Amino acid sequence: MSKRRNTRHTRANPTKKRQASIQTMDAFSNPAARIGFGTMDLLQATEYPLTRLTQNYQLLTSLYRDNWIVQNIVATIPNDIVRKWYEIRAGIQPEQVDQMVKLERRTQVRKKVLLGMYWGRLYGGAVGVILIKGQNDMSEPLDFNTIMPGSFLGLQILDRWSGVYPGSELVVDPEDPDFELPAFYIIRDEETGYTAARVHHSRIIRFVGRELPWMEQVAEQYWGESEIEAIYNEVMKRDNVSGNIAALTFRANINYMETEGLDQLLGTANTEMQRRFYNLMAAQSVMESNFGTRIINKGDAIHNTQYTFTGLSDVYDRIMMDVAGAARTPVTKLFGRSPAGLNATGEADMQNYYDYIDGLRETELRGIIERLLPVMALSAWGMVPDDMEIDFPTMWDPDAKEIAEIAERKTNAILAVYQNDLIDSAIAQQELQAIADETGVWSKISDESIQAGKGKTYTSSRMMADPMAGIERSQNSDGEEDEE
Repeated sequence: MSKRRNTRHTRANPTKKRQASIQTMDAFSNPAARIGFGTMDLLQATEYPLTRLTQNYQLLTSLYRDNWIVQNIVATIPNDIVRKWYEIRAGIQPEQVDQMVKLERRTQVRKKVLLGMYWGRLYGGAVGVILIKGQNDMSEPLDFNTIMPGSFLGLQILDRWSGVYPGSELVVDPEDPDFELPAFYIIRDEETGYTAARVHHSRIIRFVGRELPWMEQVAEQYWGESEIEAIYNEVMKRDNVSGNIAALTFRANINYMETEGLDQLLGTANTEMQRRFYNLMAAQSVMESNFGTRIINKGDAIHNTQYTFTGLSDVYDRIMMDVAGAARTPVTKLFGRSPAGLNATGEADMQNYYDYIDGLRETELRGIIERLLPVMALSAWGMVPDDMEIDFPTMWDPDAKEIAEIAERKTNAILAVYQNDLIDSAIAQQELQAIADETGVWSKISDESIQAGKGKTYTSSRMMADPMAGIERSQNSDGEEDEE
């Protein structure tokens, strides 16, 4: 009995394993109606082949040189990312800020970062090599102790097709910001094949387009995806629609003439008769162009057909919206057109777009600046402050009316707390002074005035100005006032 039980048990296990390896695919299918999975349906014939357009250098370059929409897609978002730049938050003197600004201007840091973003978005990858005077062996890690004042020379921008190749060795330190990225980058001369430099990753600033999954990132040699690859089909649709609309303008007004025996003339007549007919039509065309009239034989008829462009503008607008959506840029920003529709201002779209730009500044620009800033600080000041941080100014600037409303509401809120004796005059003035950067008002409150207002509440200030202000008065039966 035990043997039979064991035998049955051993026979049951392979069956369970086979059942566990069966794949189940849940889908809707209606073969009779030819809809759903596995049917002869037009939707089921749709395919999405893996094209990897990012690797087509010639196509991307041709699109950038020829198509103004592609140029806007590549440049618009980087221009907005660096437009407000950054602000240093540290205990430094104003002259140190001027030194940093002069260093940035001399080395053109903002322009180089902008170019790196351009080519990273266009080709899916670019690098900025940090150049430091006196450090010729770039294969060594960047040592901040060897950076001398005035030694920062700026960035050298190279896209992925300009002779820079990621090495096969990867960064294995999890604490390194470049973890699982190439540890070295090889810079070669494309004409001679000579290796110019082997650069350590700590001296490299990476610019990539759209991020890719790990396996696709490996297939792209640790670069990203070009921004053009995701919008290529939408750009083709827009160009074809625009070209067809332009071609329709030539057919907006067509004249055609009825001629008896035209098929015989073109099919069976000799060459001389056909030549005379062509000359006749050419002469009539010239006369019509010059004088607006056409002379025909008696019995012939001329008809005029006019084409209306109703609905084409709606089609073109929808195509523009698709391109803008794929590029993650508002139509007003990408195509330079004003908002359409009744009472349309485009403020909501622009505010959402600027919120997106604020996110990109935190995820992309912050890492670039934080890698460059210690190098620039050592070159400009000779030291790196321990409390040095950076902030990004807000992208959305309110208009004068909105600023006035903000100032009024915040001022009234501060005064309400002060008049209820919850804070003294010094704290109230400090709060008013704090809103000066945002609203531009109350910026003239001095530190001496704040110091003099310590301990003075609203009630005590009134008592000092009018000793009788806190005395309540009432009238007696004779109409005279009694003091309580």
